[in-house]
Amino acid sequence: MKAVEVRELVKDYGSFRAINGISFEVNEGEIFGLIGPNGAGKTTALRVIATLLQITSGSVTVFDYELPKEAGEVRKIISYLPEEAGAYKNLTGKEYLNFIAKFFGEGEKFQNMVQRGLEIANLGERINDKVDTYSKGMTRLLLVGRALMANPRLAILDEPTSGLDVVNAQEVRRIINSAVEAGTAVLLSSHNMLEVELLCHRIALINDGRIIASGTAEELKKEYDARNIEETFVKAIK
Repeated sequence: MKAVEVRELVKDYGSFRAINGISFEVNEGEIFGLIGPNGAGKTTALRVIATLLQITSGSVTVFDYELPKEAGEVRKIISYLPEEAGAYKNLTGKEYLNFIAKFFGEGEKFQNMVQRGLEIANLGERINDKVDTYSKGMTRLLLVGRALMANPRLAILDEPTSGLDVVNAQEVRRIINSAVEAGTAVLLSSHNMLEVELLCHRIALINDGRIIASGTAEELKKEYDARNIEETFVKAIK
């Protein structure tokens, strides 16, 4: 079964066409990267799949659930981490995870979910401090913990290491790989081309609302006679 199937997806904002007939699929057990410059349509595509935006035309299915008809079922099995996500700053890190976990269940299920969140975030004693005392890296680790603690079948991650230093970014990549090993499919967007090359099993390059190339990092580098994905992308959009 495919985790995600996107076919001829179009998304308009009034007279502006943000996505212009893109098609791609994400396999189970895969990290799929959607990369492109600002305004290319990456975040719009992620938000459509996350059920936050309506489709203008085309089709999207998530584990065979069709959007928008079965959006409620999709929301039960996905987790979405926006680039600019924030946590409630007046709560401690642990209180925040408790608050989110209550939406998913009670009793043992609730306790297990919080415990997974604590282990993923791995903030030590700082988990008991208020979020407004956290660095950006600590907040991002907490949010990654929130996104993955429910063991989603699909995690949609928009710039998962945005603004992080090398150490924290490496930790987030480790967490994502661990989630995939545990059975989660991941669809991510990132401006960090090295990160995409390190993490993703397959990549789609998007520009002006269209996918202009897709494949593994090695396939794309070979196709464009490039040394790395950054160079591949520059050549592809010329």
